[in-house]
Amino acid sequence: MSIRLSKIYTKTGDKGTTGLISGERVAKDHVRIQAIGDVDEANATLGLAVLHSDGDENVQKVLQNIQNDLFDLGADMALPMSSDKSNTLRIIESQVNYLEDQIDEFNTHLRPLDSFVLPGGSPLSAAMHQARAVVRRAERSLVKLNEKEDINPFAVQYINRLSDLLFVLARWGNDNGNSDILWKPGANRDSS
Repeated sequence: MSIRLSKIYTKTGDKGTTGLISGERVAKDHVRIQAIGDVDEANATLGLAVLHSDGDENVQKVLQNIQNDLFDLGADMALPMSSDKSNTLRIIESQVNYLEDQIDEFNTHLRPLDSFVLPGGSPLSAAMHQARAVVRRAERSLVKLNEKEDINPFAVQYINRLSDLLFVLARWGNDNGNSDILWKPGANRDSS
């Protein structure tokens, strides 16, 4: 698939619609466009997380692979399953498996949890938690779209695993979980 952008503005969206890969035009607030936008926002947060990876080439490579996959996911969402277009770019099982492999690999180094983790700690961890929260919103948007129209089941699996991986990477960024900030239930309640 080759992409060439020679002009950035087209004026075709000036009336509040945007085009799908199928050629169909839909409102910019359509549930499909909301899902695509949430995936795009998740991708942008991963770009910021890369900046906080402190040269960790393993984390950078994983995040950049995911950023590429999120563009694939956006393309997947931009073409309804009902379309008759061939040569369709869809999220596939091996992309989901990649995330699961990364979860397993990074998780083996982490201290076991005995409480929920508060977002924060190192800059990398905070960025990963931010990305995880945005990915969860994207997941809710995909699920909402799937309630109205069939979507690729691997798309939902991918976004679900991604939030799990980002949680693991957030802990990785806190010295393998040793510097996690743990939730202390009721810690600030008035005891009087």
